[in-house]
Amino acid sequence: MELFILHYPLTFLFIAFLVLYQVNPAFRYFCKMTFYKLWVFTVSILVIIISIPRGRNVENLKYFRMSFLPLKYIFGLKIVVKGKENLRTRKPFVLVLNHQTSLDIMVMMEILPNRCVPIAKKEILYMGPFGLACWLSGLIFIDHKRREESINALTEVADSLHKENLCVLLFPEGTHNHRGFMLPFKRGAFQLAVKAQVPIIPVVISSYHDFYNQKEKRFTSGKTIIQILPGVETLGLGPEDVPKLTEQVHDSMLTTYQRISGMIKGDSH
Repeated sequence: MELFILHYPLTFLFIAFLVLYQVNPAFRYFCKMTFYKLWVFTVSILVIIISIPRGRNVENLKYFRMSFLPLKYIFGLKIVVKGKENLRTRKPFVLVLNHQTSLDIMVMMEILPNRCVPIAKKEILYMGPFGLACWLSGLIFIDHKRREESINALTEVADSLHKENLCVLLFPEGTHNHRGFMLPFKRGAFQLAVKAQVPIIPVVISSYHDFYNQKEKRFTSGKTIIQILPGVETLGLGPEDVPKLTEQVHDSMLTTYQRISGMIKGDSH
């Protein structure tokens, strides 16, 4: 054994890596998350290089989308999309998704429509190459700490939805939430939809618990379901209707989340 290590140190290290990867879930979690972050970093640089000639443009987002699609095969994930027909519209709309972990970026690329601009917190803009790539891809950044500035930014977005034929994507929970339920929704997405008089299309991603758990340091192969719900009309609604609208969409998404997450749990037993 000692002779083997001395003569073939790289081979020994490779074998040791494979054995540790197979038998130690925490080590496998670390490897996969490191690979994911390196992939995002590398892809961001490529998107920057490709996008610079065109400048800041929502059309650059398609490069991001294409570069994330192979990851599900690399990680052994099966992503099942239901309700695709609810996205077959050429009119502007507001897309709202539940937010679990950084893996949402990979999963949401599965259904991201053309000319759909995500709205993200301003901190992402300062995340090195990823932030610059997002800016070049047309993402809209909101500073949640400055309420008046955020309202003005959303007002501008509402005006541009029809002018530029855009749709926007938001996570109404406002932050990661991998605790198996949904946090209360912030009202920004719904105020935007009402102001622009465009439908809200709720999209629910099932729990990742079948294959991913940050606390347990577990990341295996598995399955997730994306359920696209029918659009909720806002035509004729005003600011006074926003609280009820927010609650209505939250309740329907929570019910769907529990149902499809239960389907995943049932399939894994």
